[in-house]
Amino acid sequence: MGKTVLTYGTFDLFHIGHLNILKRLREYGDRLIVGVSTDEFNAIKGKKPVVPFEQRLEIVQSIRYVDLAIPEDRWAQKREDIATYDVDILGMGADWEGKFDDLADVVELVYLPRTDGISTTEMKRVLSAFDARHVEELKSTIDSIAQIVKELS
Repeated sequence: MGKTVLTYGTFDLFHIGHLNILKRLREYGDRLIVGVSTDEFNAIKGKKPVVPFEQRLEIVQSIRYVDLAIPEDRWAQKREDIATYDVDILGMGADWEGKFDDLADVVELVYLPRTDGISTTEMKRVLSAFDARHVEELKSTIDSIAQIVKELS
């Protein structure tokens, strides 16, 4: 059997950066296993995903580069999964560099650069600006522009 690569993430608001890292990690081995953080585990990490866990897991499992998607529900799970799935490489985004060095005794560690210009955090920041008041202001502005266009016609 060839090399098995393992990675983890929340994969909320799935975007091209997520796809890029999965695609690049798959190139390191013959099998890619992806741990998708549960909603409960994300709460422990201080994250609140927009997309529910079951949907995020299904999205990740549906990606052609992914051979198996599994739930991730605790930090200690990484060492267990490495043994259970006979993992050769643990790959993570460069923003996690150094955080899992304690696993270097059982697995090769690979940290890949993030895709420039895209992040779930930034997407959430932009979307948060669209609260109800802002949406109403935007609708009002669009209505005003429509009225001006109508008067000019």
